[in-house]
Amino acid sequence: MSTSGPTTEIRALARYLEAARSLVVLSGAGISTESGIPDFRSPGGLWSRYDPSEFTFQRFCANAETRRRYWEMGASLYPLLKRAEPNRAHRALAALERRGGLHRIITQNIDGLHQRAGNTPERVIEIHGTALEVTCLSCGARQDRDPVQARFAAGDLDPHCECGGILKPATISFGQAMPERETATAFADAAAADVFLVVGSSLVVFPAADLPAVALERGATLLIVNREPTLYDAAATLALHGTAGEILGGI
Repeated sequence: MSTSGPTTEIRALARYLEAARSLVVLSGAGISTESGIPDFRSPGGLWSRYDPSEFTFQRFCANAETRRRYWEMGASLYPLLKRAEPNRAHRALAALERRGGLHRIITQNIDGLHQRAGNTPERVIEIHGTALEVTCLSCGARQDRDPVQARFAAGDLDPHCECGGILKPATISFGQAMPERETATAFADAAAADVFLVVGSSLVVFPAADLPAVALERGATLLIVNREPTLYDAAATLALHGTAGEILGGI
């Protein structure tokens, strides 16, 4: 349900968060749009300029031209992610961790802004990976993305690892298996939460969209902050519609 006015809603949200003993947060693209990172699925977003079906994990592994286009796409996206700064919503969640009670942030985002805002990296699960690092698909080695992206800009259009393996940004692509440990931990945390807060997620991308249901089944209080309504609004104790920065900043 929703309460009557913005001030009342934000005060009610603050009370639930203050009382939380094991708060778990699921964040989506909507928390980072105020940092200048567009939602990939929104008009003008990345998938309106590129066809996501061209960038499946299987095609990336099998085709050098797909990899070149993938790195080309990254040449426009990666600098945007690097320049982005945490906004009021990110800083509010970092403040919640400092005051105690926040157990975990499960983020669908690949921008690293929760950690930059001050959340402890160990408390953040990047369920879709991170665009700030690169991984080798053969040996599993991870490294900062800067030098690899620079190699592409200098003409190395299909960067490979020293071991000879294919290098790929450490994000989860279409058709790629979800990270087992991170996904299992996320579901265990949702099941153990007493308060589950969704921020900036439309709750249509799975398996993350199943997390609120797991929390509800175990008796958690479900709170939602999102610009648009979600399918879970009716089941939520509180559903606030507006920008994440304005609402979480207000607490």
